[in-house]
Amino acid sequence: MGVVIESSVWEPAPSLFIFMFVCCFLSIALFPYFSKNRAITTFDHGISSSFLIFQIYFLFLYSLSSVMEGLWSVYGEAELVYYGITKEQIVSYLCVGYAAALLVGSFVGMLSDLMGQKKVCLIFCILHLFVGIWKRITTNPSVWVANICLSLATSIFSVSFETWAAVEHEKQGQRKESLSDTFWLMTFFESSSLIGSQMLANWLAGSNVEKGMASASTLSIILAVIGIIAVTRCWNGTMQTLSLKDYRMAFYTYVLSDKRIWLLVTGQSCLQFSIATFWILWAPTLVADGREVYLGLIYPFLLGARMLGSTVFPWLISGPSALRSEDCLVYAFSVLGFVLSIVAYDYQEIRVLVTLFCLFHACLGLILPSLAKLRTMYVPNELRGGMISLSLAPSNAAMLFFLMQRGYYHSVENSTIMAFAALGLFISAGCMHVLKRWGKQPHQDWHKL
Repeated sequence: MGVVIESSVWEPAPSLFIFMFVCCFLSIALFPYFSKNRAITTFDHGISSSFLIFQIYFLFLYSLSSVMEGLWSVYGEAELVYYGITKEQIVSYLCVGYAAALLVGSFVGMLSDLMGQKKVCLIFCILHLFVGIWKRITTNPSVWVANICLSLATSIFSVSFETWAAVEHEKQGQRKESLSDTFWLMTFFESSSLIGSQMLANWLAGSNVEKGMASASTLSIILAVIGIIAVTRCWNGTMQTLSLKDYRMAFYTYVLSDKRIWLLVTGQSCLQFSIATFWILWAPTLVADGREVYLGLIYPFLLGARMLGSTVFPWLISGPSALRSEDCLVYAFSVLGFVLSIVAYDYQEIRVLVTLFCLFHACLGLILPSLAKLRTMYVPNELRGGMISLSLAPSNAAMLFFLMQRGYYHSVENSTIMAFAALGLFISAGCMHVLKRWGKQPHQDWHKL
């Protein structure tokens, strides 16, 4: 008589999604009643109507762009296999993307500072429009060309939108609190939009993945056209009048020569490396040893945790017991480091792993707006894009190096890569501690360029 072994596919309980939603709602709704200044709510720091209109349009376009970014990652490996990319070539596919981000994307920030954020964000929409049309009209499109275009679009997404918000804030003379609100709302809406992109892609696909990929391309074209219209018609662009020579001199004087900014660069770079490492290795880690997991249900749960973490930001910065951003970052980076250390060196049961991953993303939701706030304190807005690109370059280089070592030479294991990411997070915590001890050296001597 044969023995029948029952297998079950693990998935998070539906009640957990409701719990996450309720926590996010309560965190936002209750904050005005517990803030230090009840006369000023989270969304009202004496901002003008013109800036409020800009903020609404900005968050709309940022959410739209987040959906476009998320649509291309929903099908993941299945789409690559459909277009003829073997599993051995997937490593090359990833390496090409990070190489493009390193060699070309590293100059996106400088381009944003010199050309103006409006034009660079317009390029972002055009790149997504090109990829969408390319996949629709071509029977067998080159995924390598699409990969390079999307990697450059991701570099623009990471640099130019935040810079645009900061420059417009300064242009309209708004208080720093309103910009801090914009930063955590960007993280909140980005996470919710990524969840929305997954829901849209699944709805379009139904039971036919091939149809879903074609529909996702069509949807991306529509969203890119809407984005282009929004960029060109809704806002006035911010144009930098500085020449390339003067920009290089200013960048050396106010960015490269400031040790405090180098601490921020190190923290941001290590964080980006850990994020990239997580999204490449999280699925293999969960399905290790043949475990069956509904990854499609865990993905929105992780982003929900990041949404919740972003709503904690105003509580810690402006709440009853306000903390300095550096203090919050020291604790958050340390927690992230411990989480990845546990995952890298200790086998965990699936529920423990998912809990650790949720904690990782909750801290991430707090860290992203906190680092953006520190950049506002230390970096002149005229040089902000170049500084962010400088932060992303080491991360892209590290990912390219480890992918080549892992994929081609098999000289490192996944756990080793995750351990290096954890080490980087601990280094980031140390950088934030040193930054707190050195104190702020405001760029008051910065004259308008």
